[in-house]
Amino acid sequence: MSHRLARPALEGTVAVRDGRRLSFAEYGSTSGRPVIWMHGTPGARRQIPIEARAYAVAHGLRIIGIDRPGIGSSTTHLYPQVIDWAADLAIFADTLGLEAFDLIGLSGGGPYVLAAGAALPERVRGVAVLGGVAPTRGPDAAPDGIVQLAVHLAPLLSAARVPLGITLTQAIRMVKPLAGPALALYAALQPVGDKTLLGRPEFKAMFLDDLLNGTRFQSSAPLNDLVLFTRDWGFRLADVQVPVRWWHGDADHIVPFAHGRHVVDRLPDARLFTMDGESHLGGLGVAQEVLDVLGALGPRRGEAQNS
Repeated sequence: MSHRLARPALEGTVAVRDGRRLSFAEYGSTSGRPVIWMHGTPGARRQIPIEARAYAVAHGLRIIGIDRPGIGSSTTHLYPQVIDWAADLAIFADTLGLEAFDLIGLSGGGPYVLAAGAALPERVRGVAVLGGVAPTRGPDAAPDGIVQLAVHLAPLLSAARVPLGITLTQAIRMVKPLAGPALALYAALQPVGDKTLLGRPEFKAMFLDDLLNGTRFQSSAPLNDLVLFTRDWGFRLADVQVPVRWWHGDADHIVPFAHGRHVVDRLPDARLFTMDGESHLGGLGVAQEVLDVLGALGPRRGEAQNS
């Protein structure tokens, strides 16, 4: 069974600082409650499950996927620290008329939504993280894991990110004509949880849509996230004063489940949802639950109920 995906309600770019632009895709109601969705690493603005897209239509939400710098039509840029992303997000939200919003971050999108929660507490209603990356530097650093291993390679990554990124970009371009078989091969090599999810037609359709229609890497973009994650993020977890709800598979083979628990234990207002038997992409399979939980958090203090 194949799944045809409806096109986004709106796609475009927004001007941010220094003449740069961020590209985005919207789903659901253009006047609904805003939910900003940050894709994984790698990924792009259309990496939003069909279930979430349908939920947005049915419940009048406005889900907005944003391409990070160097992806899609977003201008190539390497932030000094993860926290510096929040200033661009504030301009982006102002341009789209978003006074307050929820945030969802998958995997590599996790650090970015936490940064926004720390920097923009007056605008962020709530944050959901799906198998998010943990800090690798400073007092909040989590031990072990693939990203922690990258800390030891940080000088190499920083020095070689452009040539390595170009090589990876070219490889992705070569794979695009064979996207279906390539995704099937990737799925076959994954643990049971991710293999099962990637075998579902609706998720295969989503990933192919994101790869074929959303993803366009520029120069070093594929490695910029990894470079940033191996640096100090520019904020402490205790600075994230907004509610955070965290979903993590206990069989995650990329970001250890212990990393999720590590971060949640250090956040002022957080709750961990354990996904039994699920691996790294498990959070994509509970999109409706995630949106329900965020919706139940209600407005920020001092915010009108209907904003």
